[in-house]
Amino acid sequence: MNANAFRHFYDYHFTENRKIWDRYVMPLSHEQFTQEASYSYGSVRNQIVHLMSVDDAWFSELRGVEPPQPFESAGFDDRNLIRTYWDNVEQNMRDYLAKLRDDMLFEKPIKEPEEDRDLIVWQVLLHVANHGTDHRAQLLRLLNDLGAKTESQDYIFYVYEHP
Repeated sequence: MNANAFRHFYDYHFTENRKIWDRYVMPLSHEQFTQEASYSYGSVRNQIVHLMSVDDAWFSELRGVEPPQPFESAGFDDRNLIRTYWDNVEQNMRDYLAKLRDDMLFEKPIKEPEEDRDLIVWQVLLHVANHGTDHRAQLLRLLNDLGAKTESQDYIFYVYEHP
Protein backbone atom coordinates (compact mmCIF):
# COMPACT_ATOMS: atom_id res chain seq x y z
CA MET A 1 0.00 0.00 0.00
CA ASN A 2 1.42 3.36 -0.99
CA ALA A 3 0.37 6.95 -1.56
CA ASN A 4 0.93 6.77 -5.32
CA ALA A 5 -1.56 3.91 -5.59
CA PHE A 6 -4.18 6.03 -3.85
CA ARG A 7 -3.45 9.01 -6.09
CA HIS A 8 -3.89 6.77 -9.12
CA PHE A 9 -7.15 5.32 -7.82
CA TYR A 10 -8.51 8.77 -7.02
CA ASP A 11 -7.66 9.91 -10.54
CA TYR A 12 -10.04 7.13 -11.61
CA HIS A 13 -12.63 8.37 -9.08
CA PHE A 14 -12.44 11.95 -10.39
CA THR A 15 -12.45 10.84 -14.04
CA GLU A 16 -15.55 8.70 -13.60
CA ASN A 17 -17.37 11.42 -11.65
CA ARG A 18 -16.67 13.93 -14.41
CA LYS A 19 -17.55 11.45 -17.16
CA ILE A 20 -20.97 10.84 -15.65
CA TRP A 21 -21.47 14.56 -15.20
CA ASP A 22 -20.42 15.57 -18.72
CA ARG A 23 -21.91 12.68 -20.70
CA TYR A 24 -25.12 12.01 -18.85
CA VAL A 25 -26.06 14.67 -16.31
CA MET A 26 -25.56 17.84 -18.33
CA PRO A 27 -27.84 16.74 -21.21
CA LEU A 28 -30.74 16.05 -18.80
CA SER A 29 -33.68 18.40 -18.67
CA HIS A 30 -34.28 20.16 -15.35
CA GLU A 31 -37.24 17.84 -14.80
CA GLN A 32 -35.09 14.73 -15.34
CA PHE A 33 -32.32 16.14 -13.16
CA THR A 34 -34.67 16.68 -10.22
CA GLN A 35 -37.11 13.81 -10.87
CA GLU A 36 -37.64 11.85 -7.68
CA ALA A 37 -36.66 8.20 -7.52
CA SER A 38 -37.58 5.82 -4.74
CA TYR A 39 -34.11 4.32 -4.35
CA SER A 40 -31.21 5.60 -2.24
CA TYR A 41 -31.03 9.41 -2.25
CA GLY A 42 -33.60 9.87 -4.98
CA SER A 43 -33.06 12.16 -7.94
CA VAL A 44 -29.91 12.49 -10.01
CA ARG A 45 -29.39 15.86 -8.34
CA ASN A 46 -29.74 14.37 -4.86
CA GLN A 47 -27.33 11.53 -5.65
CA ILE A 48 -24.69 13.95 -6.93
CA VAL A 49 -25.08 16.37 -4.03
CA HIS A 50 -24.76 13.43 -1.64
CA LEU A 51 -21.65 12.12 -3.42
CA MET A 52 -19.83 15.45 -3.35
CA SER A 53 -20.96 16.13 0.23
CA VAL A 54 -19.53 12.86 1.49
CA ASP A 55 -16.26 13.37 -0.37
CA ASP A 56 -16.03 16.85 1.14
CA ALA A 57 -16.85 15.71 4.68
CA TRP A 58 -14.35 12.84 4.81
CA PHE A 59 -11.51 14.77 3.20
CA SER A 60 -12.18 17.72 5.51
CA GLU A 61 -11.71 15.30 8.40
CA LEU A 62 -8.48 14.00 6.89
CA ARG A 63 -7.22 17.56 6.42
CA GLY A 64 -8.09 18.49 10.00
CA VAL A 65 -10.73 20.98 8.85
CA GLU A 66 -14.21 21.20 10.35
CA PRO A 67 -16.49 19.30 7.96
CA PRO A 68 -19.22 21.41 6.39
CA GLN A 69 -22.85 20.81 7.25
CA PRO A 70 -24.49 18.35 4.87
CA PHE A 71 -25.85 20.09 1.80
CA GLU A 72 -29.54 20.41 1.23
CA SER A 73 -30.11 19.06 -2.28
CA ALA A 74 -33.03 21.39 -2.88
CA GLY A 75 -30.67 24.35 -2.62
CA PHE A 76 -28.59 23.05 -5.51
CA ASP A 77 -30.73 23.27 -8.65
CA ASP A 78 -28.22 25.21 -10.71
CA ARG A 79 -25.90 22.71 -12.38
CA ASN A 80 -23.22 25.35 -12.98
CA LEU A 81 -23.20 26.10 -9.25
CA ILE A 82 -23.04 22.39 -8.43
CA ARG A 83 -20.14 21.86 -10.86
CA THR A 84 -18.25 24.83 -9.43
CA TYR A 85 -18.71 23.54 -5.91
CA TRP A 86 -17.79 19.99 -6.92
CA ASP A 87 -14.64 21.27 -8.67
CA ASN A 88 -13.65 22.94 -5.40
CA VAL A 89 -14.27 19.72 -3.44
CA GLU A 90 -12.19 17.78 -5.98
CA GLN A 91 -9.36 20.32 -5.81
CA ASN A 92 -9.26 20.06 -2.00
CA MET A 93 -9.08 16.29 -2.34
CA ARG A 94 -6.31 16.54 -4.95
CA ASP A 95 -4.37 18.95 -2.73
CA TYR A 96 -4.57 16.49 0.16
CA LEU A 97 -3.58 13.55 -2.05
CA ALA A 98 -0.63 15.50 -3.53
CA LYS A 99 0.83 15.83 -0.02
CA LEU A 100 0.01 12.27 1.02
CA ARG A 101 3.06 10.20 2.00
CA ASP A 102 3.26 6.47 2.57
CA ASP A 103 3.78 6.88 6.32
CA MET A 104 0.59 8.97 6.60
CA LEU A 105 -1.52 6.02 5.45
CA PHE A 106 -1.27 4.52 8.94
CA GLU A 107 -2.14 7.64 10.94
CA LYS A 108 -5.42 8.22 12.81
CA PRO A 109 -6.10 11.91 12.12
CA ILE A 110 -9.83 12.03 12.83
CA LYS A 111 -10.77 13.38 16.26
CA GLU A 112 -14.56 13.70 15.91
CA PRO A 113 -16.96 12.00 15.80
CA GLU A 114 -15.81 9.52 18.40
CA GLU A 115 -16.71 6.44 16.33
CA ASP A 116 -14.26 7.55 13.63
CA ARG A 117 -11.24 8.14 15.90
CA ASP A 118 -9.71 4.72 15.29
CA LEU A 119 -9.99 4.90 11.51
CA ILE A 120 -6.67 4.77 9.71
CA VAL A 121 -6.12 7.03 6.70
CA TRP A 122 -5.98 4.15 4.21
CA GLN A 123 -9.32 2.86 5.53
CA VAL A 124 -10.95 6.25 5.01
CA LEU A 125 -9.48 6.55 1.53
CA LEU A 126 -10.81 3.11 0.57
CA HIS A 127 -14.20 3.90 2.06
CA VAL A 128 -14.59 7.18 0.16
CA ALA A 129 -13.56 5.57 -3.13
CA ASN A 130 -15.92 2.62 -2.60
CA HIS A 131 -18.72 4.99 -1.63
CA GLY A 132 -18.17 6.86 -4.89
CA THR A 133 -18.32 3.65 -6.92
CA ASP A 134 -21.53 2.64 -5.18
CA HIS A 135 -23.28 5.93 -5.87
CA ARG A 136 -22.01 6.15 -9.45
CA ALA A 137 -23.53 2.72 -10.03
CA GLN A 138 -26.81 3.98 -8.60
CA LEU A 139 -26.57 7.07 -10.79
CA LEU A 140 -25.88 5.00 -13.90
CA ARG A 141 -28.98 2.92 -13.22
CA LEU A 142 -31.07 6.02 -12.62
CA LEU A 143 -29.69 7.68 -15.77
CA ASN A 144 -30.40 4.51 -17.74
CA ASP A 145 -33.99 4.59 -16.48
CA LEU A 146 -34.19 8.19 -17.73
CA GLY A 147 -33.17 7.02 -21.22
CA ALA A 148 -29.40 7.62 -21.21
CA LYS A 149 -27.26 4.99 -22.91
CA THR A 150 -24.72 4.56 -20.12
CA GLU A 151 -21.39 2.74 -20.08
CA SER A 152 -19.52 0.73 -17.49
CA GLN A 153 -17.45 2.48 -14.84
CA ASP A 154 -15.24 -0.56 -14.22
CA TYR A 155 -11.83 0.38 -12.90
CA ILE A 156 -10.05 -2.00 -15.27
CA PHE A 157 -11.24 0.02 -18.29
CA TYR A 158 -9.68 3.11 -16.72
CA VAL A 159 -6.42 1.18 -16.31
CA TYR A 160 -6.46 0.13 -19.97
CA GLU A 161 -6.82 3.79 -20.98
CA HIS A 162 -4.32 5.10 -18.39
CA PRO A 163 -1.46 2.57 -18.17
